[in-house]
Amino acid sequence: MPSIRGVAAGSEGRFNWRRYERPGLTQDEIEELKEAFDLFDVDGTQRVNPRDLRGSIQALGLRRNQVVQHMLNDLERQGAKPLDFAGFVDLMTAKMGERDTKEDISKVFRLFDDDRSGTISLRNLQRVARELGEKMPIEDLEEMIARADSGADGEVSLDDFYTLMTKRNFPY
Repeated sequence: MPSIRGVAAGSEGRFNWRRYERPGLTQDEIEELKEAFDLFDVDGTQRVNPRDLRGSIQALGLRRNQVVQHMLNDLERQGAKPLDFAGFVDLMTAKMGERDTKEDISKVFRLFDDDRSGTISLRNLQRVARELGEKMPIEDLEEMIARADSGADGEVSLDDFYTLMTKRNFPY
């Protein structure tokens, strides 16, 4: 495995992880990102060619992973410009932030899904509205469910909820 050295080295010849600190990123995570970067930096130039990175990801069979697909799209938008380690960290931490968002949305979903059925039903939504002091007609609650429910089964799945929570605009 390649050592953690190179352009990012400090005065002792070791990798200086502090140069790449980001909010919410630990020293271990930065060092792991550096090891991954070094694996893709096959010619030792401290740069990763996005085309090579894309090829490696596809060879590993990771194309179907949604986060990886977003990362590949981001690389395409960037063009063929090679990534240095700082750019690689930015790319990877943006995707890590998206993962946390999905985890956070899942926690909120579980607050609605108090019966642990794996869906948000009309009953779940009525309970939340009542707890919040909202007096909403049942027709409004049914409409809320219908707009989010992709399966047309009268219940909102976690995927439906995630899609709803991450949409930039809502259907009327």
